[in-house]
Amino acid sequence: LGEGAWRIAVAGAGGWMGLAVLEELHGLLRDELHRRVACFGSSRRRLKLRGGLTVDQAPLSDLVRLPLAPTLVLHLAFLTQEKAGLMSRQAYIAANRSISDQVFNALEPIGAEGVFVASSGAVEMVGQAGADANKALYGALKLEDEARFGGWALERDKRTVIARIFGLSGPYINKLDSYALACFVADALADRPIHIKATRPVFRSYVAVDELMSVVFALLTDGTAGLTLFDTAGERGYEMEEIARGVAGALGHCRGIRRPAMASVQEDRYVGDGAIYAGLR
Repeated sequence: LGEGAWRIAVAGAGGWMGLAVLEELHGLLRDELHRRVACFGSSRRRLKLRGGLTVDQAPLSDLVRLPLAPTLVLHLAFLTQEKAGLMSRQAYIAANRSISDQVFNALEPIGAEGVFVASSGAVEMVGQAGADANKALYGALKLEDEARFGGWALERDKRTVIARIFGLSGPYINKLDSYALACFVADALADRPIHIKATRPVFRSYVAVDELMSVVFALLTDGTAGLTLFDTAGERGYEMEEIARGVAGALGHCRGIRRPAMASVQEDRYVGDGAIYAGLR
């Protein structure tokens, strides 16, 4: 990637995954970052990264105006499932389809040779009995993106990489009150007991964002065409208490772990099939 001539267009650069990717790209490209990387998001603003680095972000509508050049597109822009609960169903669908349109319709005009789509493990909830309605809707729209951008690669002899992300760790994580891993880290850093809210067995799997993107960039630059689709991480996943112990050990935390009594033995398991990812890694 560092030696190639590709321009890198990041759609959704201001999200936590986008910021982590920019930091990783800065570590690789250094002074070439501003020349080779173009950032887009919901508005024009200046993005601030750790260490004082700033990067300008343009509106997503400007993506199609990039001059024609060999480009790798990172499609990280999407309204998350939390937003589905704050909007009407119609507005949520329309907003995400508009984002998808703006990225997809720019591929040919700007010279895209490859695209990475950050999908979600929520696709497994589509049509699943008892699934959370917001997660299922989010998953259904992600499936639309998978089909659309995957079809582009197959029809035009280009390259598309799609990761169904089940759990991601790393810098810039947001929604610090919603993600269990972030909550555990926050508890440890504040020198208070790590608090687990789950009253039944809950299993999750995580992959570090820098590792995931290293795999993605390797696939985008491997000289082949076509589609690669995989789940992140996998295996058996880790129960919340195992994750809390891992955080405590990593941060030297000794205030203990608190959890309410278990009310059910029914498992909540959100873990991908990691066989393909393990081979790629």
